[in-house]
Amino acid sequence: MSLSTEHWTQPDRGALFVVTGASGTGKTTLVRAALKTIPGLCFSVSATTRPARTGEVDGEDYHFVDMADFNQRVAAGDFLEWAEVYGNRYGTLSAQVEQGLAAGQSILLDIDTQGAAQVRRAAPDAVTIFILPPSIDILAERLRARGTDSTEVIDRRISEAEHQLSECGSFDYLVVNDHLPSAHDQFQAVLVAELLRAERSPSLVAGFIK
Repeated sequence: MSLSTEHWTQPDRGALFVVTGASGTGKTTLVRAALKTIPGLCFSVSATTRPARTGEVDGEDYHFVDMADFNQRVAAGDFLEWAEVYGNRYGTLSAQVEQGLAAGQSILLDIDTQGAAQVRRAAPDAVTIFILPPSIDILAERLRARGTDSTEVIDRRISEAEHQLSECGSFDYLVVNDHLPSAHDQFQAVLVAELLRAERSPSLVAGFIK
């Protein structure tokens, strides 16, 4: 599929996309390609309590906050979703997402199944997409082929992946990444179809109503 965006009609209100997939499924590759291809599609910048790494820019890579500030925002209900991972907290700020959607931008969240469940409760109209491997065995082969992790780390990631994958049935769309070009087409087709829904472009509809 060759996606042409030369004459793209951006919706009045964007869509909120939640993308989930275990490590090794190629999710990051699919997301990066879609962000470069589809106008108005933006990646959500999360808030985190972990320290910034070399080269990371506050407000671009993450919103870096301390634990006290993060907890205060949790208590105030400022997060659409949040989770603690290895002692650090990560969260998506509701106001930032709403501001983008109202401006016609579509926001893409790359989060795990726990975060996706939180978003579904807070924003039932969110579009959820799960990136699947062809099988658990193939996923394990991909993780081992990287050659960057110890056996213990790989085993832990496979265990985590099995837990994540068991939740795939609660998502709106499933994309199996067995052949990367095909997976790109399927993933972007879902995004485009959702953005072309009539309910997202009332001003376009109004222009054809006498």
